[in-house]
Amino acid sequence: MMTDIKSMTLEEMTAALATLGQPAFRGKQVFTWLHRGCISFDEMTNLAKPLREKLKTEFFISVPQVAMKQVSKLDGTVKYLWELGDGNCIESVLMQYHHGNTICISSQVGCRMGCAFCASTIAGKVRDLTTGEMLDQVIFSQKDSGLEISNIVLMGIGEPMDNLDTVLQFLGLVNHPDGLNIGMRHISLSTCGVIPGIERLSELELQLTLSVSLHAPDSETRSKIMPVNRAYDVDKLFKACHRYFEKTGRRISFEYAMIDGVNDHDWQADLIAEKIRGMPGHVNLIPLNDVVESPFKPSKRIAAFQKRLESHGITATVRRSLGGDIDASCGQLRRKAMENEKGDGQL
Repeated sequence: MMTDIKSMTLEEMTAALATLGQPAFRGKQVFTWLHRGCISFDEMTNLAKPLREKLKTEFFISVPQVAMKQVSKLDGTVKYLWELGDGNCIESVLMQYHHGNTICISSQVGCRMGCAFCASTIAGKVRDLTTGEMLDQVIFSQKDSGLEISNIVLMGIGEPMDNLDTVLQFLGLVNHPDGLNIGMRHISLSTCGVIPGIERLSELELQLTLSVSLHAPDSETRSKIMPVNRAYDVDKLFKACHRYFEKTGRRISFEYAMIDGVNDHDWQADLIAEKIRGMPGHVNLIPLNDVVESPFKPSKRIAAFQKRLESHGITATVRRSLGGDIDASCGQLRRKAMENEKGDGQL
């Protein structure tokens, strides 16, 4: 069975090449080629041909295919549906901001967290992504679009904390100076509230931004829309967030999808402020995407909710909606593709 070479660290790659009688610098050469978007060992022209042929027998290079691509006419946002080597599909969204280009990537094929308002979880989790498949989203989105990516958000399909070992390996690779060299301060990692993952991340003291998908500050509401709350209650989650801040000194961003009549009451804004008090939290209010299968609708009280939070001294912003004319929210494009396959009798 051949080895996924792109999922290897530089040290692992160097050690593997050493077993083939190669000097240490060969590992760095191969590593750099892969992170530039090389799709074949034949492209590695500074390697001798016999070595390239040998590498073909020992390793494979993951190369996703663009199954579907949507480009917003409004703001240039690009939505990719990538087909992986096993035929599964994942999504990435490339967004252009004045401070640089940001890509939102997936960490799993599907998701098992079951958040009621999210399209990503409708068909459940299929499998975890490999480190190489996570890297590919950045590398090939950059290559296809011609846009240099400076920021990464792990907020696509899947729960990063549910694939944490792979995510941590990805962070090390994407941050490597011989690779894409994207600094930790330019990376955001989102979780729906998997407390053991937050605790583990706090011990590593990485300089990334932790985003917590909160969506309700009270246990009754949160359990109804986010099953994860039954395992990791919101009060325990806030305590974990306070410990994270005390350990790392890093401000946490709380993501909050505004759902009409569910989580947009003034008392809930007051409760958020009460539970954040003592650490510099930021609340990012998200206009809800209207998912066909979901009974939830976008809130009409976003401005009032924001004002209520700010009255408590909480920094609250409303996420700028990008890609409004395409399926830019997580899981929508994959869901449509799956429906089309069902219609064709392929799934």
